[in-house]
Amino acid sequence: MTRGHRITVERSERHVRVVHGGEVLAESDRALVLRETGLPARYYIPPEDVRLDLLTSSETHTHCPFKGTASYWSRPDAPDLVWAYPDPKPDVSGIKDHLCFYDVDVQGDAEAR
Repeated sequence: MTRGHRITVERSERHVRVVHGGEVLAESDRALVLRETGLPARYYIPPEDVRLDLLTSSETHTHCPFKGTASYWSRPDAPDLVWAYPDPKPDVSGIKDHLCFYDVDVQGDAEAR
């Protein structure tokens, strides 16, 4: 890690729900919350809690020096809406294959948004 840069991954105690275009794309009580210096908290959802049948694999891949290479999925009206790290760096290995959406509805009182 770069000096001053920090990433933590822990189990979220909140209910996470993803709705796009009126359709529920994901809903989970088993999400992980990733906090990274300078970025908003992101919720990574187990694939079993995501409607993968409503997503299409994208050709997009990006590389993060802290997390690894991400793969993306899209909706017809929302390119690259969701991403995952199939082979994350060891420090964030817990997010392997969990999916992360740009916009989520997080419910509960356990964590600050």
